[in-house]
Amino acid sequence: MGRNILSIIGNTPLVQLSKLFANDRGISVHAKLELLNPGGSAKDRSAARIINAAWEEGLIGPGSVIIESSSGNMAISLAAICSYLGMGFISVIDPKATQQNIRIMQAYGAHIELVQEPDPQSGEFLPARLSRVRQLLERIPNSFWPNQYANKNNYLSHYEGTMREIMEELGQVDYIIGGVSTCGTMLGCAHYIKDHKLATKVIAVDAAGSVIFGGANGNRRFPGLGAGIVPPFGERPFTDQEIKVTDEDMVVGCRLLVKEESLLAGPSSGAVIHALKSMEQELPDHSVCAVILHDRGERYMDTVYNDEWVKQQFGQSFNA
Repeated sequence: MGRNILSIIGNTPLVQLSKLFANDRGISVHAKLELLNPGGSAKDRSAARIINAAWEEGLIGPGSVIIESSSGNMAISLAAICSYLGMGFISVIDPKATQQNIRIMQAYGAHIELVQEPDPQSGEFLPARLSRVRQLLERIPNSFWPNQYANKNNYLSHYEGTMREIMEELGQVDYIIGGVSTCGTMLGCAHYIKDHKLATKVIAVDAAGSVIFGGANGNRRFPGLGAGIVPPFGERPFTDQEIKVTDEDMVVGCRLLVKEESLLAGPSSGAVIHALKSMEQELPDHSVCAVILHDRGERYMDTVYNDEWVKQQFGQSFNA
């Protein structure tokens, strides 16, 4: 059987960020380019594993309708995979979803279900979106909810994929740094580290205004990093350190990354770069660091890489 779009998910390359993290202390920083997955993000891994497991269990098949609460990378990954496998896909979104992501999903044939009002109790859109998912599941026959927020195949895809690949290529990793939203990526990495008795420290990068690791809920401009409620995967401690990054600093990190390394990535990647920069001086000499670059930057041309938008939002430009 020939290779197809599903068979090339994962096994993404690592590149050393030798310009952005140039130093004379022997510290090396390697970027896991999850943005080179065919759907453009790390979510390809979790989407593929969740769908494959449900398919093998007989829960779904050709003609099924997949319904998920996502307005970003997970929705795009599911839209692409469902299109290939002959299934329908409904993405439940809220008004914060970007037009760019909506257009990408629609190009794959996805149906968009917009939730206009947040949950009255919490004031958050996520509970309202999940409520709409449940309504649709009851109404639509042969439908299935992947539930990226609690499906073990989310974090297992990064346990058996992302972290394993990093360790096999580098041999030694002192720090693994990545962003959190559902927490699937970093939880999978943390479980791999624990089960293989590695000394690797897990550094989780969250958005300012997110409540995953505590703190007050606040406005967040970018999808894919942080959450307004603590996701099931984030309910138990799995990190060695957490760093919160502002929207402004995500933009700075993104623009540094593209200027120094010619890597065009999204705001969660910018957050990871900024977080590592903030702790760079504290790292022991000869530390080996791996950072996860979650998604492609082309999806943020109207925001992160738009000088006019940046100046309007933050009152100044952030050209690196």
